[in-house]
Amino acid sequence: MSYEIQATVREAQGTGASRRLRREGKTPAVLYGENQEPVAIAVDHKTVFYALEKESFHTALIKLTLDGKTQDVIVRDFQIHPFRQEVQHIDFQVVDAAKPLRIRVPLHVVNAEISQAVKLQGGRVSLLNTTVEVIALPKDIPAALELDCGNVVAGDILHLSDIKLPEGVESVALKRNANLAVATVTGKKR
Repeated sequence: MSYEIQATVREAQGTGASRRLRREGKTPAVLYGENQEPVAIAVDHKTVFYALEKESFHTALIKLTLDGKTQDVIVRDFQIHPFRQEVQHIDFQVVDAAKPLRIRVPLHVVNAEISQAVKLQGGRVSLLNTTVEVIALPKDIPAALELDCGNVVAGDILHLSDIKLPEGVESVALKRNANLAVATVTGKKR
């Protein structure tokens, strides 16, 4: 899914200026990249708030238009108000299409309901990590990784090496020879 966001440069900075922006329905943000100075910008709050609710937005390449110039960016960080439905701040990083990125990608369990552990042994698959840090070119970043649990039995422990990574995507931990556990399987062994 592709996302497009319109941004404007904000001149006034600081707590008071950010509060005034939020009252106008805007969210303060920062745009930074490898070969450019950070730029204080403002984006539409509704657009960003509803986009942040979608899991794919956090790993997608976003087309950010600032002063008529469109750049590919990713979301690097954001802050949400503790009890109001309000995005306090968001950071965008400009990406270079030719350079690999380190990014955290969501991990989804698939086929657990058809496994022996769940169907016959009354078990459950529990994720130990909900995200996996990967290195990939911006065009190759997957929306999510899938952990196939179709053949698991009670007592199994699934590791990073059990995840089928798409072509062009590498696990940071596996590159360091750290095959971390990502899920456990409970249930009664027979």
